[in-house]
Amino acid sequence: MTDLRVFQAVAHTGGITRAAAVLHRVPSNITTRIQQLESDLNASLFIREGKRFQLSPQGKVLLDYATRLLALAEEARGAMHDEVPRGVLNLGAMESTAAIRLPSLLGLMHERYPDLSVDLRTGAPRPLTARVLAGELDAALVAEPVSDMRLETALAYIESLVIIGPRDHPLIRSARDLRTGTLLAFEPDCPHRQRLEAWCARDNVAPQRILEVGSYHAILGCCVAGMGVALIPEAVLDTYTERARLSVHHLEGEYRSVRTMLIWRKDTRQPKVSAVASLLQEVLRK
Repeated sequence: MTDLRVFQAVAHTGGITRAAAVLHRVPSNITTRIQQLESDLNASLFIREGKRFQLSPQGKVLLDYATRLLALAEEARGAMHDEVPRGVLNLGAMESTAAIRLPSLLGLMHERYPDLSVDLRTGAPRPLTARVLAGELDAALVAEPVSDMRLETALAYIESLVIIGPRDHPLIRSARDLRTGTLLAFEPDCPHRQRLEAWCARDNVAPQRILEVGSYHAILGCCVAGMGVALIPEAVLDTYTERARLSVHHLEGEYRSVRTMLIWRKDTRQPKVSAVASLLQEVLRK
């Protein structure tokens, strides 16, 4: 970047001596820098007319790029110490969180921080956590447990969990009350699937089949059709128009709720991550 600043100064002042005065350098240093830059680029950047330097065609091309690169460097330097959230927040979230929690949060974020945009990625907690650790995501919303010591956490939401089934399913107090051996769930990494399987194992009930589906709407539709039962966050039902065609069964003890945490690397917290954590705390207090 130093060579580009020297080149830009010579281009703007039209000479070595004037550029040296602007940059507080000796003229010989400016001359050496220009010669090195021309050698590196294998191009003559100036037309010399005595002590006056005029840009060559190649020099005019470079000046355009130099101006943009130097401006971008200044912007980057400022961003390192800017406490105002701006730029792109690379955020990960579980599908349920993205569907039922993020719309209001993202709306509030856009209102408070108009210079901050969000690039959202959904997935299960394990791959999302791996992407945070790899630096691919700035932060992610995942279900507990979070045990990696490289991560910082903040409570985001507390989700009530319920068992759902077809409308005519009798009351479910334990896995022994299930009338079907089919569980409806996401991929094995899904924390709600893992809880559902652990809930069954606690009562020594082995599911005959686990039908993997790709969305909560698919799970809800399959439950309405009597194809099985599922464990979901109760808030998912708030947006489902066919709720009356389902039976909803509340759980007790450790399976009745789960905490969703915001995670980020301890060594890379940025203003934009701090902004999300602050908004989540604000929402949690309401």
